[in-house]
Amino acid sequence: MSNEILVHLIDDDESARDSLAFMLEASDYDVRTYEAAPAFLEALPGIVPGCIITDVRMPDMTGIELVHRLNALQVTMPVIVITGHGDIPLAIEAMRAGVVDFIEKPFSEDRLLEALSMAADRIAPTTARNDRQVVIDRIETLSEREREVLDGVVAGRANKVIARDLGISPRTVEIYRAKVMTKMQADNLAALVRMTLAARA
Repeated sequence: MSNEILVHLIDDDESARDSLAFMLEASDYDVRTYEAAPAFLEALPGIVPGCIITDVRMPDMTGIELVHRLNALQVTMPVIVITGHGDIPLAIEAMRAGVVDFIEKPFSEDRLLEALSMAADRIAPTTARNDRQVVIDRIETLSEREREVLDGVVAGRANKVIARDLGISPRTVEIYRAKVMTKMQADNLAALVRMTLAARA
């Protein structure tokens, strides 16, 4: 039996697109693929609503530009952004634009399925509200300095910049970041930023 969410997958890299589509189809998702954001927008009026998965770095129109365009068109389908290493500031911009999640490459099948589960929660938001409260409770456990470091991370600033702003050493920032990751129960930086922005939305 197929999952209820139809996945619209947008990636200009044909091999990556085909590989990801195969992974999703193996997990019983129906998938429609598009080689570029403009191709998806052209097909948009006639498509079946579902979840959108888009790469960030694409020619003609980036994944971030696509998200802003969808917002302007008042398209309410949940969006998951796939980001390469070093794209954290772009991913943060995407989160602020309302995407459900962003996933750093390389990622596991479980990580992608977790993001799709969050997309389903966006459509039926009861679970998402409960998850948001859990994150808020975790933020409450942070010390003032840990929250300052978290704010710097969420703003996309590098450790040395956070260190300069707070008047501490980069090594001390690393220690605080590790404590924040543990207290927030975040497996990686992307997850930390995602949950924090979602809780503060």
